[in-house]
Amino acid sequence: MGSSYQIQDQTQAYFFTFQVVGWADVFSRKIYRDIVLESFDYCRKSKGMILFAYVIMTNHIHAIMQSKDGDLSGLVRDFKKFTSKKILKEIHESTQESRKEWLEMVFEYHAKYNKRVNDKQLWTHENHAVELSDNEMIDVKLEYIHQNPVKAGWVENADEYIYSSARNYAGLPGLIEMDMI
Repeated sequence: MGSSYQIQDQTQAYFFTFQVVGWADVFSRKIYRDIVLESFDYCRKSKGMILFAYVIMTNHIHAIMQSKDGDLSGLVRDFKKFTSKKILKEIHESTQESRKEWLEMVFEYHAKYNKRVNDKQLWTHENHAVELSDNEMIDVKLEYIHQNPVKAGWVENADEYIYSSARNYAGLPGLIEMDMI
């Protein structure tokens, strides 16, 4: 992977894309989206995450984040590790997940080809980290994040999608607190 999509400055705000392996539609289920929200909320309150924006799509997440502690790589690693373990455990133990066997097969398949993963892999290792060095770049990425559900045809207006920070930016109640840009 080239250095253009890696975190260079641990103190800057970055735009991220966290993608589920095989583009599996894990986040079509509320329970898994809520695990991501729980983790975002915990990381904001306890791990120094500054969360400026997010959207949870069916198979990926976009976010604009920064670290108060200057360890953005560690923060991203911990966020992905926690959400991965919790989501994989929830899928494995679920009696309600109709796609359980298929999802576990996808996660096992991708783990086989990655020496850094034991038995199952939820996230790809790429984070598509883009440093946000000026206000124009921030505005472009913020708009991109909030327009994702609109472009997918799920809602007409960005603030109608509840699994996004667009509601917070529109002055409406969001599912979690945000750090406004």
